[in-house]
This record gives sequence, structure tokens and C-alpha cells, in this order.
Amino acid sequence: MTTKQSEDDAPGDVSDESQSTGLMVRVRKFKPKEVFTWQLAKTLAMGQGLAVLICGTAITSQYLATSFHVNTPMLQSFFNYALMCVTYTPVLLCRTGDGNILQILKRRWWKYLLVGLVDVEANYAVVKAYQYTTITSVQLLDCFVVPVLMILSWWVLKTRYSLIHYIAVCICLLGVGAMVGADLLAGRDQGSTSNILLGDGLVLLSASLYAVSNVCQEYTVKNLSRVEFLGMVGLFGTIISTVQMVILERNEVANIQWSWQVGLLFSAYALCMYTLYSCMPVVVKLSSATAVNLSLLTADLFSLFCGIFLFQYNFTGLYLVSLVVILIGFIAFNAVPTPMDCADPATSSSICEEAYVPAADPNDLTKREVAVKITAEEEEQQGCGETEERLDEKQRRRGKKESASGPSQSLRRGCCQRASDEDVVGVGRTTKM
Repeated sequence: MTTKQSEDDAPGDVSDESQSTGLMVRVRKFKPKEVFTWQLAKTLAMGQGLAVLICGTAITSQYLATSFHVNTPMLQSFFNYALMCVTYTPVLLCRTGDGNILQILKRRWWKYLLVGLVDVEANYAVVKAYQYTTITSVQLLDCFVVPVLMILSWWVLKTRYSLIHYIAVCICLLGVGAMVGADLLAGRDQGSTSNILLGDGLVLLSASLYAVSNVCQEYTVKNLSRVEFLGMVGLFGTIISTVQMVILERNEVANIQWSWQVGLLFSAYALCMYTLYSCMPVVVKLSSATAVNLSLLTADLFSLFCGIFLFQYNFTGLYLVSLVVILIGFIAFNAVPTPMDCADPATSSSICEEAYVPAADPNDLTKREVAVKITAEEEEQQGCGETEERLDEKQRRRGKKESASGPSQSLRRGCCQRASDEDVVGVGRTTKM
């Protein structure tokens, strides 16, 4: 019994030892230089730059709402889309061929119309949500954009995530939870509670619309053109925001008490949004839409840090902890690339298409050389046959068949002998190749 028990325990001990050995080998092979690359640092810096721009839009909107009682999200969005339309759409007008705006409108105008509508309504819904729910609810539910983005990227862009990506997303969401906990400890659970259910629903709707817009943006900038996306979204966004502003905000816009401070805040908001929209496709092309949205989770923290000096917010050390946790999750997500699945024929031609030049097969080269040699030998044998026919003809004319048969046979044998020798030599060379 003891012998059997020892034999049963032996395989388990071996497997445990092999697993521990494999883990140690991976730890030893880990090279920080391969993970913490210059591209990762550039992506991190650019992502935090986008977060600072979002912080700028939040501060200017809060100043407009609290100090000047201006709540016109459509008017603010109109200035952003108008700037994009003025700067990027004329570039499409000057292009020729398929990149011209007329060709783009002819082929896919309805797609950009839907993208513009989704983007405008996403911006409007999140600003409107602050009128019905608290800041804490907005911060928590706004993270819903990350899982929706991952699902859409998996389905539309054929992006395949590994276990480390899911762990990194969970780490980032833990950082957001720490940030919300810091808000509660600091007594910053502000906002309206008139209709929490409606407000939370608007936040979830906004997050879903942002995810759709970002996936369309990633597909366009990686397969078509950044200028095309910005120009067409600016064009249709300007039209949609103008119509919606006239319908929903005409009274609020008419009641604005214009001053240089109000004009400066509107200008600052428009410039921050314009820079955000212009730079975001660059970061998306460098990494992915999911990675960019993970980096944007720190925007609320930057707003809080600015609010400490501008709006006298209370500060707790948990804010710094949440910032560090979010950055760790972002670095872990970008440390491992996210490959695309090129097996789907519907998307392989557009997303996974790459220039591929097949390598030369040595067997094919050998077959081609043999074929060339055989063809040359056949031509030579044919020439020998023609020479024999001519000699026979001459011999018949001269009537010297017996005397001419010797030379003709020797000539025939010589030609065929040379052909067989070259055949052997050619095959020998090609087999060496």
C-alpha cells in the first residue's frame, strides 16, 4: 500500500515542480526593456495629454454653469464641430480621386451621417445627465464605455484580447472605484437627485454611444484616413448640432448674457474639444480605442486636482492611489499587443490586408530548371532528326544508301549521345540546387 501511495504521489509532485520551474523561467526571461518601450511611454504621455484636455472642457463647462448660469451643451458642441468642418472639410475638397469629398459622399455619406449623429448625442447625453444624477454616479457608470468598447472591438475589428488585458481593465476599474471612494470621503457627492434613474440611464446611453463612435473612429483612421474622419464628422456634426440647438436650446441661447468672460470660456471649451478630436485619432492609430479610453479615466482626477485650487475641493491621499492604480492598469494593457483575427474573410480584405510576397520554394525552382533543360534537349533532338532526314534525302538522290548509312548512323548516335549526356549533367546540377 505504501508503495502504491508513493507511486501515486510522484506524478503530482513532478507536475507541481514543472509548473514552478516554468514560472521561474518566465520570471527570469522577463526583460523590462521589452515592456517599457519608447512607444509605450509616448502612448502614455499622449493619453494623459488627452485626459488634460477633457479636464479643460470640464472646468470651462463648470465655470459657465456655476458663475454665469449657462447650460447650453449643444451650443458648445456646435463650436467644436464648426471648427472641425472649417479646417478639415476643405482639405477633402482639394483632394482628387477617391479621397475627394464628392466621392466620399457618393459612396458612404449615410455612414458618416450615423457616426456624426452618434457622436453628437453622446456628448449631449452625458452633459444632460448631470442635471438628474450625482457626480459619483456619472463617474462610475461612465466606465461602462470600456467593456462595450472591448465587445465591439472583438466583433467589428476582430481584436482578440488575452488574459492580461482583462486583468489590466479590472485594475483600471479598481482605480476608478478608489476615486469614487475618495469623493465620498471628501464629501464631494454633489449633483442633482431629481431623477436618478433617468440620469443613470443617460450616462449608460452616452457610454454606449461613445463606444460606437470610438470603434468607427479606430476603423476609419487605420483603414482610410484621419482627415476624412474628422472632416466628415465635422460636417455632419455641425448640421446635426445646429438643428438640435435650434429645437432644444433656442431659449437658453437667447437668454445668455454675453461678456468677454463668457466668450473666453466658450473659446477655451471649443479649443480644448477641437484639440482633443484632432489628436485622439493619432493616439488611437498608435494603440487602440480601448487603450485610449483607459487612459482617459484619469481625466476626472485631473479635474479634481484643479478643483482643489479653483473650487476649494477637499483632498485625500486616496486620489493619488487611484491615479497610480489606473496608470498601472493602462501600462499593463499596452504592454501586450492585441492581435487581430484575420481568419474572417469578411474583414480580412479591409482590416487584416497586408502586402505579402511568398517565398520561393526550392522544389519549384528545381522543377523549373529541369523543365527548361528538357525543353532544350527536345529542341536539340528535333534538330538532330531534321539533320538525319536531310542526309537521307541526299543519299537517296545519290543512290549511295549502303555507303551513307554508316556516317548517318554515327551522326545520329553522336547527337543522341550528346543529348543524353547533357540530360544527366542537367539533372545532376538541378538536384544539387
